[in-house]
Formats: sequence, structure tokens, C-alpha cells
Amino acid sequence: MSERFYDSDLTDEEWQRIEPLLPLAKSLGKHREVSLRDILNAIFYRADNGIKWRNLPCDFPVWQTVYGYYRLWVRLGIWEQINIALVQQVRISEGRAAQPSLAIIDSQSVKLGQKGGRNTELMATSR
Repeated sequence: MSERFYDSDLTDEEWQRIEPLLPLAKSLGKHREVSLRDILNAIFYRADNGIKWRNLPCDFPVWQTVYGYYRLWVRLGIWEQINIALVQQVRISEGRAAQPSLAIIDSQSVKLGQKGGRNTELMATSR
């Protein structure tokens, strides 16, 4: 559907990698009327440009359809599955194991007071 090309649009190679990771069309009910590639291009355009859903250019599917797919895929965990699969593909293409063998967790603590309670100095100065 997209007549124009945007910098955020998927290349053919990127589409070939992502397409198999998307849910298949339902066998029953109404047939899909939009291209999932156009849906993804619209979602990536919105993310790239920081616009409201309603402000998607008119050469993408209507914003309600794009938003509906986005929310459905969030609810079903599709975005997380795509991310995991693409990270594994990159790791394998670099000659590494699909799963990392080591993880590093970094944490940061913020002291609120000497005993971990509210910072009484801040409370006293705000009065």
C-alpha cells in the first residue's frame, strides 16, 4: 500500500527475516485486507518520527488498523519473540552461540537516608 519510501521502511532482506516470525492469517473469519509489511512500516515510521498514531501519513493503512495490530502483538508477546529471534540470528551470523553463556546484571542503589527510610533533610527543607 505504501506508495512512498520512508527511511524507516523495511528493506526486502529485513522483511524476509521478520515475515516468518509474524502470526499467520486466521483460517476462519474475515480475510486480512492489509499487508503486514505495510503495518510494520507504519509502526516503524511512528517510532522513528515520534508522532501520534492519528498522524500517520495517509499512504499507510488507517491508524486504527496499525494501532490494533501493534496492541495485539504487544499482548501476544510477538515483539519480544521477534527480538529474541533476531538477536539469535545476529549471534549465529557472528559465529557465536544462539544463547549467551553469561549475563551481567548491574544495579544501582539510591540512599534515601541513613536507615533506608525517608530523607528527613529533604522533608525539613520543603516545609
